[in-house]
Amino acid sequence: MTDIPSQSPPAQAPDPRRWWVLAVVGTAQLMVVLDATIVNIALPSAQRDLGFSDADRQWVVTAYSLAFGSLLLLGGRLADLFGPKRFFLAGAVGFAASSALAGAAGSFELLVAGRALQGLFGAVLAPTALTLLNITFITAKDRARAFGVFGAIVGAGGAIGLLLGGLLTEHLSWRWTLYVNLIFAALALIGGLLALRQTRRDTRPRLDLPGTLVVSAGLFCLVYGLSNADTHDWGSPLTWGFLIAGVVLIAVFGFWQTRAAHPLLPLRILRDRNRAASYLSILIAAVGTFGIFLFLTYYMQTTLGYSPVRTGCAFLPMIAVLVVSAQMSTNLTVPKLGARVAVPAGMLLGAGGLVWLTALDLHSGYAAHVLPPLLVIGFGMGHVMPPAIGGATAGVAASDAGAASATVNTMQQVGGAIGTALLNTLATSAATDYLKSHPPNPAVVAEARLHSFITAFWWSAGIFTLGALATGLLFRNRTGTTSQPDRTKTPAHL
Repeated sequence: MTDIPSQSPPAQAPDPRRWWVLAVVGTAQLMVVLDATIVNIALPSAQRDLGFSDADRQWVVTAYSLAFGSLLLLGGRLADLFGPKRFFLAGAVGFAASSALAGAAGSFELLVAGRALQGLFGAVLAPTALTLLNITFITAKDRARAFGVFGAIVGAGGAIGLLLGGLLTEHLSWRWTLYVNLIFAALALIGGLLALRQTRRDTRPRLDLPGTLVVSAGLFCLVYGLSNADTHDWGSPLTWGFLIAGVVLIAVFGFWQTRAAHPLLPLRILRDRNRAASYLSILIAAVGTFGIFLFLTYYMQTTLGYSPVRTGCAFLPMIAVLVVSAQMSTNLTVPKLGARVAVPAGMLLGAGGLVWLTALDLHSGYAAHVLPPLLVIGFGMGHVMPPAIGGATAGVAASDAGAASATVNTMQQVGGAIGTALLNTLATSAATDYLKSHPPNPAVVAEARLHSFITAFWWSAGIFTLGALATGLLFRNRTGTTSQPDRTKTPAHL
């Protein structure tokens, strides 16, 4: 009897609506990313309007980051369990409603409540968007292009938020920095209804409730402690106490995940060395990038006298270079040289640009002294974010895509919190020490402020340099990080 040769199942055809899916999830991700910075420029106007104190001001930003950072893993796992489409749509509706609430707030308390709800629905929307991207693009070529665009959005979102926040605050009202989300959310909702596919699960979803409670509390303590370092100091119990509690709870969570029947974050996601290197890259990029956006924004407004709108426009060339570099990295550099070369090289370029910025003085000009290092940094970040985000979710089974995507956003959020707290504390200490050793007068105050910015640039450059070394050692080989994900557990499309 002649054996009949076995045949492998036919390859799954690319989704004809995949580029519409990219447009939809890109819009949602841009809304979530820029919301971390768009309100910052509007804070002085909101404070004058609502009459809250300087001490309370931080909570407009912290409420968002606390809810967002502490609930990301839960949001990602819920998307795994119940299907990404319905959670994406729910996240878009919730984000729009909470933005409208915060924008219409007549009191400080209502504004903070609206921002916290924004963070909650952002924790649903952000990992779900990346999950949809991960399960939609199945060929290496399309996947590289999609993650190039997505990485550019993530990398440029903070600068876009500064520009848009300045424009809306200056020409309309601080409330429009929140109302503008209704436009983004409406586009994401309509596009999601038309372009996204619903998924079907063969098994009943289950959730790791103990793990959810422990990790949410741990991330809350970590982000809260880092936020306190920005307004108190590192010796305050409100800082180190919450940080220690956060680290202990996250360690307990990791131990529990090895024993849970249905883990919230399956540790198999973290065991892949390239994926772990990708997560580290995202964390370090988020930390170092705050040294660019935060302190260069202050430099241009307080030292060069730029308006919020002009400050935002000053970042546009960096965004343009970042977008071009992102496409170059995903379509040329990573396929030929691998993430092991592309990501460390991008971090070294970022470090070089930041060292260049340390040459700024009180009379520097934009075209000669600010623009060139910004272009170098933008090119470098375009070689870090897309391959890192692609590598963080590549090869992950569809059943784990939400957890992997949520971890990406968690790294970004925690990295941003670390960057804000660490760099702001270092900069403030540098300014204080400078004033102690110089007689106080307006010129000395201006020099002290400049000295604090330069200190932040040096530390950010050091962070990128360490990141280049660490990722160069961690990435396993020269292969790209945009390989196809595991389709063995992909749910059927309806």
